[in-house]
Amino acid sequence: MNILIDTNRYRDFTEGDAHAVAQFRRAESIALPFIVLAELRAGFACGTKSLENESALLRFLQKPRVRVLYADESTTRHYANLFKQLRFQATPIPTNDIWIAALSIQHSLGLFTRDSHFSKLPQLLLIP
Repeated sequence: MNILIDTNRYRDFTEGDAHAVAQFRRAESIALPFIVLAELRAGFACGTKSLENESALLRFLQKPRVRVLYADESTTRHYANLFKQLRFQATPIPTNDIWIAALSIQHSLGLFTRDSHFSKLPQLLLIP
């Protein structure tokens, strides 16, 4: 299984959450959206363990199964379609999460997250 991870699941993994650790171990590949990378680094910058957290993140990113996904023109089209869908449904979600969903759909990856608002997008494959 190939997965795309949300910020909360990276944190779960680094904190040793058994379910998250099992999912990460089971995954053939782990995609980290650029927006999750930015959210993590923003959190590190505001925290008291920024150097330690950044070091752990760099080790994680060096693993052969891990890759960072960046937005491209195709991503922007997925984003626009999701934005429109959410607006018509009157079910907004945070902007960063629309980017994450767009990358998940674009690359046909299951999204590993704890955020329930992603269920407003039934076309997403959510990994519990």
